Amino acid sequence: MSLSDNPQLAKIRALMAKAEDPAATKEEAEAFFAKATALMSKYGIERAMLAAADPNRDKVGHRSLLIEGVLVEERQLMAGLVAKAVNIEPILNKVRKPGSNRFTYLVELYGFESDIERVEMLYTSLSLQASNFLRTVGPAWWEETPKATYRKRWFRGFTNEVVARLKDAEARAKGEAEAKHGTSVALVLASRAELARKAADNSGFKTADYQARNRVTDAFKAGQQAGRTADIGAKRLAGGRRALSR
Repeated sequence: MSLSDNPQLAKIRALMAKAEDPAATKEEAEAFFAKATALMSKYGIERAMLAAADPNRDKVGHRSLLIEGVLVEERQLMAGLVAKAVNIEPILNKVRKPGSNRFTYLVELYGFESDIERVEMLYTSLSLQASNFLRTVGPAWWEETPKATYRKRWFRGFTNEVVARLKDAEARAKGEAEAKHGTSVALVLASRAELARKAADNSGFKTADYQARNRVTDAFKAGQQAGRTADIGAKRLAGGRRALSR
């Protein structure tokens, strides 16, 4: 059975679809989001512990995540930070299109296959939800901030909030697993993170620390508020040269 056919992931996708339903209230969407991320974090821990006992269950791999849409650099950053939240080592990459000055933006994902699967699901849904919000956001008529600048700051705020929520879910799942399995959980996760870093280091891509600048503005705060109630969808995304800060 492939990871994509895993019944736990199917349940998570179903919750994501409910959260994205336009008929869902704000409170319902928040509840579905919380449940989906909690289950996804527990799924990640379970896969890690199973792989520790049987390495053939989950192996280190690599996939390229294509970044599309408006604000591609902001989306690229969001994808990378989501990846790091679930033990994947990302490298931001852009490739010049033949015969032009335009680029294709990618995030190279290095880590265990089950964690890469989680990144793809999370990023795709968050990116879609951000796109929905972006249709309606902009500076107030009395503000002097250009709309493009406002939208970038908004997106950073959105990213800041959703990544914080993902980290919280991961920490809770880790704590619950440690209460059940003991300190071996932390050791397993640390080992997986180190293997992901080694795979990225050996990839041949040029890596360097990357630090996002999160200037707190009205736009940033508006993005954070949207991130607190983000609906997580279930659609898949087809699949830099800078590694995000560790």
